[in-house]
Amino acid sequence: MKENSLRPSAAIALCILFIGVFAIIVTGIFLNIMPMFDRPIIDLVQGWEAPWLTPIMNGFSFIGSTKVVMVLIIAVTALLFWSFRARSSAYFFFFATVGTGALNQVLKLVFKRERPEFHRIAEAVGYSFPSGHTMMAFTLFAMAVILLWRQIRIRAGKIALLTFAIFMFGMIALSRIYLGVHYPSDIAGGIAASAFWVVFTVFVFDTYQRRKKQSLVN
Repeated sequence: MKENSLRPSAAIALCILFIGVFAIIVTGIFLNIMPMFDRPIIDLVQGWEAPWLTPIMNGFSFIGSTKVVMVLIIAVTALLFWSFRARSSAYFFFFATVGTGALNQVLKLVFKRERPEFHRIAEAVGYSFPSGHTMMAFTLFAMAVILLWRQIRIRAGKIALLTFAIFMFGMIALSRIYLGVHYPSDIAGGIAASAFWVVFTVFVFDTYQRRKKQSLVN
């Protein structure tokens, strides 16, 4: 990562924005007004149910599962650390992704929202809000874009990277609604929480690298 890739003022503004969005969603849940948001989306997405689509959605949900994500985290961290000798990027990636998982577990225990009782295609355990699949997928693919963006010189390659990341994240998040294991507000809350965490992590590592470089100069 290059230094000053995220200005402090921009980082603070974005963090406040994402915290605000998360707070609005939480307020809506406590005031029981989220069904107006959740139910139409659930009806729409689950209305797509088809024998050929269900295995595909199960596949995307599996890609976003804890086991698969942990394997990817370890593999990418090892690749950055030993193959590319990019130790700071390896630390950044590991801290951001593992930290997202820890943050998700804390938030689930704080809010203790039960999972939907609508049409359930798959089974899931634990609390519902915010979506762990969504948070991990958002951070994982956001990190991929952040770490690879400057390495790709061709504009078409950058567009392909961004398109792939958005598609994979979107399908993983959508699969959780389709399978009936999350409310759409769980997904929205997960996006807000993980976006905050990504911005915060980028800011912390930018600040660390800048101070490290200044100490070497002095």
